[in-house]
Amino acid sequence: MTESFAGQPWLSLITFAPLFGALCIIARRMMSRTDENGNVAAAEQAQIDNTARWVALGITTLTLLVSLGVYVLYDPALSGYQLVEEVEWLGGGINYKMGVDGISILFVLLTTFIMPICILASWDSIKNRVADYMIAFLVLETLMIGVFCALDLFLFYFFFEGSLIPMFLIIGVWGSKGTKEFGGISMPSRVYAALKFFLYTLLGSLLLLVAMAWMYAQAGTTDIPTLQNFEFSAGAQKWLWLAFFASFAVKMPMWPVHTWLPDAHVQAPTAGSVVLAAILLKMGGYGFLRFSLPMFPIASLDFAPLVYALSIVAIIYTSLVALAQEDMKKLIAYSSVAHMGFVTMGIFTGTKQGIEGGLFQMLSHGFISGALFLCVGVVYDRMHTREIAAYGGLVHRMPLYAFLFLFFTLGNVGLPGTSGFVGEILAMTGAFKVNSWIAFFAAFGVILSAAYALRLYRQVVYGEMTKDALMEIPDVDRRELAMLGVLMAFALFLGFNPGPALSVFSPAVDVVIENYNAAIAGVGH
Repeated sequence: MTESFAGQPWLSLITFAPLFGALCIIARRMMSRTDENGNVAAAEQAQIDNTARWVALGITTLTLLVSLGVYVLYDPALSGYQLVEEVEWLGGGINYKMGVDGISILFVLLTTFIMPICILASWDSIKNRVADYMIAFLVLETLMIGVFCALDLFLFYFFFEGSLIPMFLIIGVWGSKGTKEFGGISMPSRVYAALKFFLYTLLGSLLLLVAMAWMYAQAGTTDIPTLQNFEFSAGAQKWLWLAFFASFAVKMPMWPVHTWLPDAHVQAPTAGSVVLAAILLKMGGYGFLRFSLPMFPIASLDFAPLVYALSIVAIIYTSLVALAQEDMKKLIAYSSVAHMGFVTMGIFTGTKQGIEGGLFQMLSHGFISGALFLCVGVVYDRMHTREIAAYGGLVHRMPLYAFLFLFFTLGNVGLPGTSGFVGEILAMTGAFKVNSWIAFFAAFGVILSAAYALRLYRQVVYGEMTKDALMEIPDVDRRELAMLGVLMAFALFLGFNPGPALSVFSPAVDVVIENYNAAIAGVGH
């Protein structure tokens, strides 16, 4: 019975179910009645918008439930790819191939878990072009799940680059108001942020496409498992590693190609910031573990000092920049750059603790950073400002909000008992095995993270409530409590019991390390 279930195309189902939901919304809109000018009546439009909300919530919830079923079918004791689906796609060895292993399965679950929360977070705050907004999020979910399931090089690239388009629209169409001067041209700030996001990530990926084409010419296949066992020459590995690094470093983002992230976060709607922090940033780290270390191990070792240097600068420099921020979203965005520094540092140690720490940090950051952006969204929906100076004394009117915000603030700092602690301590343990100075500077970054996070909390929540606009601000409602409460539960569970996640990561990480060490030993490093 289990074998018959396992033989079904479950990964394709959870990947394309959101796309089906988007098509349902489009079909509902096409059936709407219009006047002689082609306009939809206000009452009809309200019905379309309401239908779009419920379809998006229903489909994302169903996708989550099916993905949990996929997790039940997945055997965490095995190290290879499971639930593999393969169909001839473009010919010449380029196939539609999907599968998951211990590195990807939990990120599939993270994606399907976060998306219903994003829909709920947008329930009341998005009022214009609601159907289009929900379509963009559903298409985005399809593309993000595809990134973590694709086992063909060009299929991965299709999903990886395709995710830029709906996110570009989410920022550029539904982002914040305001204008920005750029090159003597005045444009909406959200359009500027969307263009910056799109151009940074797209230009970084052009080299990736060239590298993939060269690899196909050399190996005669785009099958990722096959390429992971293909021996590229040491010289070729360096150029290929740099090409992949150019794309994944921007996606993380690593210093100094991180400047698109604060602008994107500030301008994006709340749910856009949540999905950007929780999922999209993880694609870079996932790429390093899926491609850079397994396919280019010699180059990964040679360039590891560069990665360590960039990671430490990211951890310390962006933490100092976060200290100077007066916009809540921008502060949390810079903190994300710092936390991703722990990820890259851990991954390129090539140690079990470091790699598992990097993976765990990505998983934890999805819950905690996503929740922090939701916390900002809660007060922004009420006050329509993200300026820290506009708040103060919220504990007097919003005690439940103050408690939830405190928990996620401490989780972001890495308080023991929260999931943030586990990833950071494992990554630093791996770094200590390689070089104690790397771990020392990373630990200094943890101190700085406490400084900017607690400063934000003190200025927003504590003190006297002196501003008249805050006197009637309501506490979190049931919808907001449900979103933040479930994120809090997972952050606590992984903090006190990281074993289930680490046991899933472990077999796949062991394979990466074994092949990495064998390749290094083979060339006498």
